[in-house]
This record gives sequence, C-alpha cells and structure tokens, in this order.
Amino acid sequence: MVHWLWLVPAFPFAGFLILALAGRRLSNKAVAYTGTLATGLSALLALLIAFGFFAAPPNDHTFQQALWGWLETGGFSPDISLYLDSLALIFVLVVTVVGFLIHLYSASFMKDEEGYARFFAYMNLFVGSMLLLVLSGNLLFLYLGWEAVGLCSYLLIGFWYRDKANGQAAQKAFIVTRVGDTMMAIGLFLLFHSLGTLNIQEVLARLPVEYASGSALPVAASIMLLGGAVGKSAQLPLQIWLPDAMAGPSPVSALIHAATMVTAGVYLVARTYAVFEMAPLVQALTAIIGASTLLLAGFSALTQRDIKKVLAYSTISQIGYMFLALGIGAWSGAVFHFMTHAFFKALLFLGAGVVIIQMHHEHDMLKMGGLRKSMPFTFYTFLAGAASLAALPLVTAGFYSKDIILWYAWSGTQSSPWLWTAGIAGSFLTALYTFRMVFLTFYGEGENQPGDRKEYSIQIPLAALAVLSIIAGVANLPENFGHKQWLSDFLHHNLPRIQATHTTSETLMQVISGTIVLAGILAAYRLYLKPSGWPDNFRQTKIYAFWSSGWAFDQVYHTLLVRPVIWLARINQRDVLDLINGMIARFHIRWHGMFIRTQTGKMRWYAMGIATGTILALAVLIFLT
Repeated sequence: MVHWLWLVPAFPFAGFLILALAGRRLSNKAVAYTGTLATGLSALLALLIAFGFFAAPPNDHTFQQALWGWLETGGFSPDISLYLDSLALIFVLVVTVVGFLIHLYSASFMKDEEGYARFFAYMNLFVGSMLLLVLSGNLLFLYLGWEAVGLCSYLLIGFWYRDKANGQAAQKAFIVTRVGDTMMAIGLFLLFHSLGTLNIQEVLARLPVEYASGSALPVAASIMLLGGAVGKSAQLPLQIWLPDAMAGPSPVSALIHAATMVTAGVYLVARTYAVFEMAPLVQALTAIIGASTLLLAGFSALTQRDIKKVLAYSTISQIGYMFLALGIGAWSGAVFHFMTHAFFKALLFLGAGVVIIQMHHEHDMLKMGGLRKSMPFTFYTFLAGAASLAALPLVTAGFYSKDIILWYAWSGTQSSPWLWTAGIAGSFLTALYTFRMVFLTFYGEGENQPGDRKEYSIQIPLAALAVLSIIAGVANLPENFGHKQWLSDFLHHNLPRIQATHTTSETLMQVISGTIVLAGILAAYRLYLKPSGWPDNFRQTKIYAFWSSGWAFDQVYHTLLVRPVIWLARINQRDVLDLINGMIARFHIRWHGMFIRTQTGKMRWYAMGIATGTILALAVLIFLT
C-alpha cells in the first residue's frame, strides 16, 4: 500500500485542477463533493498506508519514492521524490484527516458565499501543498511546498477580497512571511554550498561528520532555518501577521491554525533536527523564542473581544510551546502537542464559526452570552476543545501533550527552571483566557438566542474533533500513567530520544501544573462569570490597550520599517534611472503609435504596402548580390 504514497498529495491537487478549470460550470453540490472527496480519498489512503506502516514497517522505518527527475545543472540533480518516515507520517495523518473534516464542514458553512468553487479549489491546493511540504525528500522540493502554502494562505485570507481590510490582511501575511522565507532560502544556499546536496537525509548524515558542533556553518544555517520557521509559525518577532489572518472565513482559520501553514515551521525544525543539534546556542534560542512567545501571546489573548482573535493569539502561544519543546530537544513532545493542538484548535475555530454565523456575523464576545441553552451541541463540543486547550488535568488530550513539554523543560538534559516557569505561567494564562472566552460566549444572559446548526456536515466534524480532543492523549501516556508512549516510541525510530535527568517526581510536577490550570479556570469563573467590576476597570487601563494591540509590535514596525521605506520610495520616485526608463517607454509608445496609424481598414492601402515592401525586399537582394 505504501507504494501508492504519491496519490496522497495527488488527490487534493487533482481536486484543485478540476475545480479551477471547471468549477464555474459545476453546481454547488458537485463542487462540494469534488473538493471534499479529494481530501477524503487522501485521508483514507493515508490511514491505509499508516496501518501498513505500523503492521510491517519498511527498513529503517523509512520509505522513499522517486517519481521523476526535476533538473540537472552543475552536478546538482534534485528529483521529485517523496520521503515517508514516522515524523512525516504523523503530519500526513493530521493534515489529511483534519483537512477532510474541515472540508466537510465547509460544504454547508460556505454554501451561501460567492466564489464557492474558488474556495474549495484554494482549500484543495492548500492541503496538497502542505502534503508536498511534509513528504518532500529534499529541501528544495520542500521549499516548493513551503512557498505554495504561503501562496494559498494569501489567497484564502483575502478570500473576501472586495473588503479592503481583508486584502490588506492577506498582503500583510504574505509580506511578513517573506522575511522568514528569504532567511530560509539563504540557509538552503549555505547548506548546498558547503555540502553539495539538499537531500535531507544526506544533509543530516554528513553535517555532523564534516563539521564540529558549534562551528560557523551549522550555526549560520540553523539561524536561517529558524528564521523561516519563525515566519511561517508566527513566533517572535514575526508573529504580527497571524491575528489579522482572521479576515478569512472560519474554515480557513481552522485549516491555517490547525493542520497547515503555522505548523510548517515546527515540521521544518523537527525535520532538520541534526542541523540544530550541531548549533546548541541556536537550539537554546529556539526554546527562548518559544517561551517568550507563549507568554506574550497569552497576555494578548486575555484582552481580545473578537472570539477568533482570542483563538489566533492562542495559536501563537501554543506553537510557542512546540518551539519550547524543539529547543530543549523534546522532539516527540513537540510533535505530540502539534497533533493534539490540531484537533482542539480546529474544533474551536469551527465552533466559533457556527457561533459567528448564528449571531449574524457578530465576533464580539461581549455582545454574546447565554448561548449554551440555545446552541447545546455547539456548546458541548466547543467546551471539549476549550478544556483540551486549557489542559484540563487527566481527561483531555491537551493535558498529556503539554505535560510532556513541561516535564522535559524541568527535567531534560537541556532543561531550565526559567523555561519551566514560563511554561507553567503560560498554562495559567491559557486556562484563564480560554474559559473567559467560554463564559463570555456561552454563559450569562444574551440578547440574541439563535438556534443550533442542524446540518450533519457541520455536526459530524465537530463531534469527531471533540472526541479526538479528549481521547488523543492515550497515544502518549507518561511513565506514572503506565508509560504507554506509543507515539514517542514510533517517532524515536527517526528522531532522537530525550532523557529525564532530574530527580523530582513526575507526579509532583503534574500536580503542580494541574493545580495551576484549575486555578486559571477558577479565576476566569470569579472574574467573568460572577458579578465583578474588575474586567470593566481593567479595560480602561493602558496595560490592557498595550496587550490588546499585540504589545505594539505593529506600531513599532510601522514606525521603524514601513514609514521609512515609503518615505524613501517617494523621494526616489523621480530618480535618473526612472527618467531613462520613462524615456524608453515613451519612445516605444510613440513608435507603436506610428504603426497604429497604418491600420486603416482599407484594403487598397494594405495591398500597396505589401507591393511596396516586396519591391524593396527584392531591390535589397539584387543590390546585395
């Protein structure tokens, strides 16, 4: 079955081609079937391949499928090849399964929107591009998928392009991530210049042999790759694009935040782990960036009124946990949290989409309230996702995936009390802003009481993701819970293990983290559900405005970068080179105008022109010979 691997990305690309070429001539029903079936077949095939991979794993738990030669120049001959190992397989499963559920949800959710076929075409292209990224056998092919994902995010964030703000949000995402993409391209040039290859496995094998740990090349290459990861995954200091990406439809937000785009940076660092292990300072920087981001984004989430922006800052924060895990060498912990996060964050965005539509496109949580009675199905599924995001102890998948990160942040070989403290503080913030969102949206008294959405294509994805948000934690139970770490054991065939070195009891650390989470939920209950003037007073403070603005990063960048560039462009708009180019353009316009005058439509003038040209051509030939 694994030999059919090429079909996994091929199905979504085929769906994209059909919808792009014939979508306008298809009915909405046919469009929905085509787009959803393409991702559904991809998910089904990925599951079948996974079963075969688990039952009879190939040699070294890797499978490579060369499809055809790509290019050959100067001894460089990368091919179009797919590479499947434990890391890629987990990402493929999450991307296809979650992507299919989001497509199924979209079939009803987007049915009244203009551009229905265009939406599904873009969504199929998005899924196919992400699969291309994670299955790439060489870094150049990976970069192709990387750029395609960026293009799709631009198209989908600006899907409602008639609204100028949506177009600006799409441009912002595209431009900001270009910074990281440029750094990543430089990193690839450095690796190719030094090693003569971009084959991922050759790079990982040769780098430790040819270079010493901490030497210039691994440090420079890892910094550049980290820059690419930071841009795509919206980590400090390039996190500013993600909150504005909420301009896209809710299914787009779910796909970007859960299964594609922002997790690409996590995959890149995990895939090139050997490069980062050769640069300990850069790996430590990865952990520091993750810890800082999860705290800053958590404070910003606490001040948002737009339900989707709360979830956007939450994504930035949770990706920060994954970067923290990558930075301390807990590779499997980062992938585990990626998996659980995909389930509960997709669920929360899809649930928020139902709420927004039923509230007549209202995003402000302060104008909601009391929806648990009128929307019970949405409420209970949303609550499952919220509990997992907050890492409610023992009963949610989010608890187990976050626990492994916090445990190794305290006890791993590259641990630090400061990193652990940041993670614990982030746990409190996460529980606080998550249940603030739940209480403001679904509790209290609201003016509007809409009914629940009854379409099966909406309820089935919500129910499936709610179940996964609760039970997925059993894939990696800690040592004091039976030590059934199936996911970590599977990933460790291709990723290094991390050892716990601290003597502190893991149970004690779990009690501390669980208590912190419960304290955050209780604080949210007392502040936002019980009568209290504190939230209103807090909203009037400068610190609230500062956090709400995303720590003023937009204003700083606008002052330091955007305004100077615009100023220079205005000064330089009449430079000498522009005058020369303008003169050339005007010359060609006038020259073209002379030929336009010959197009009179009178046949006798055309005949005379042909005859004159023939005589001149013959005369030239006679005189030259």
